[in-house]
Amino acid sequence: MHDAVIAPPGISAETRRFLPWLVAVALFMENLDATIVNTAVPTMAQNLAVTPLSLKSVLTSYTLSLAVFIPISGWMADRFGTKRVFTLAIALFILGSLFCGLAMNVPMLTASRVLQGMGGAMMTPVGRLALVRTFPRSEMLTAMNYVVVPALIGPLVGPFVGGLIVHWLHWRVIFFLNLPFGAVGLWMVSRHMPDFNDPTVGPLDRVGFVLFGAGVALLSYVLEIFGEHRLPLSAMALMLATSALLLAAYGWHMRRVPAPLLSLGLFGIRTFRISVVGGFVTRIGIGGMPFLLPLLYQIGLGYKPWQAGLLTMPQALAAIGMKIFSKRLLARFGYRQVLLANTVLLGLTITAFTRVGPGTPLAGILVLSLVQGFFSSLQFTSMNSLVYADVNDRDASKASSISSTGQQMSLCFGVAFASLLTAWFLGHVDQTVAAETIPALHKAYLVMGLLTITSSLVFIGLHNDDGNNVSNRAAQVPEVAAEPA
Repeated sequence: MHDAVIAPPGISAETRRFLPWLVAVALFMENLDATIVNTAVPTMAQNLAVTPLSLKSVLTSYTLSLAVFIPISGWMADRFGTKRVFTLAIALFILGSLFCGLAMNVPMLTASRVLQGMGGAMMTPVGRLALVRTFPRSEMLTAMNYVVVPALIGPLVGPFVGGLIVHWLHWRVIFFLNLPFGAVGLWMVSRHMPDFNDPTVGPLDRVGFVLFGAGVALLSYVLEIFGEHRLPLSAMALMLATSALLLAAYGWHMRRVPAPLLSLGLFGIRTFRISVVGGFVTRIGIGGMPFLLPLLYQIGLGYKPWQAGLLTMPQALAAIGMKIFSKRLLARFGYRQVLLANTVLLGLTITAFTRVGPGTPLAGILVLSLVQGFFSSLQFTSMNSLVYADVNDRDASKASSISSTGQQMSLCFGVAFASLLTAWFLGHVDQTVAAETIPALHKAYLVMGLLTITSSLVFIGLHNDDGNNVSNRAAQVPEVAAEPA
């Protein structure tokens, strides 16, 4: 461990055993909440006596809060310690959830979602940071599997659980559901979260925080409303230009301060650069699936929302099952071969949804969902663990902030891109007629799949032995030809 990073004395075997579960509980709560709310929007609007469109701020406020506060999560963990910051993250998330459940109007609900987002913005980066500094790189895959599973399961079961809640219970239960999860999380933090900190960390780069936070927040907002035609193109173009100027100003500022908010110097590390850039492009393709699948299942095939939710459940099962195989596959073939092959297979799986139509057997859809979950889980496990392969412990907080910011933005890009494709291919198609809607959706799946396949080219830059310290794979020694007798 790097000398500058102070670790708590004697991390116990019990802490090592339960820390991954603690991070998983917190991330499951966060990822479930991020998607479960979407299902309840019509019911919430009716109860609050507003139009569903008026609740768009409730959804975007959470995303904007994530975009603004994720970049400072690593600095906060170094400055105040992982235990204190993770406790604060869960507490803010619980408090925001409680206020959401008690909200009497849209402004109160929106403000509460901002509070939730502040907590959620610190959970993922700080949780990963604690894992990286607790476990040696040779045990990183096992620890990271606990992070990948809730990240996959939450968005899959969220719409289904949300549909059940609004059908049988009050929509406020959606937010109150976080309270027992949060209470368990706080109890586990008090017992099993190690307290890492860096006493040499400099002061917060306030100017960088304002420039980068405002630029990313504005970009996230444009991506959130993209394709809804709520704003004229000129207004969105102006916001995009402003966002680009703010981010460019941050790039200028970053080169002139000794300790910038996000140091891009880490991109000089090959494994970090490729995993972040490759992950960004790959997640654009994957990130559009939660948007496209409900359209195909509900509009194209006529399933009810809760039935469409059930069709995605095999992905969650596959994500759990992949924990058994990911370590063996990476140890056997290495990161380069696995990421090259699996990215292509994942893209082919997305394009396979072009074959799903009214005559497709239900068993075929379930098998396809299972296969997609399998490849998605392996992809996320590989990319997330490779990020830290060659990053030292002192820079792990910066790596966590950068990778988490990239992941958040790529998912926003994925939904926006899928929305653009869908709107483009649907055109003036009568969306009440499945026979006209399905071909347009198939074209969107084809493009998203091809984009995912193309992203595999980024991983060509990996070396055969990259990440061997994480996968526990023996270095491949080239054979030496025997000299002629």
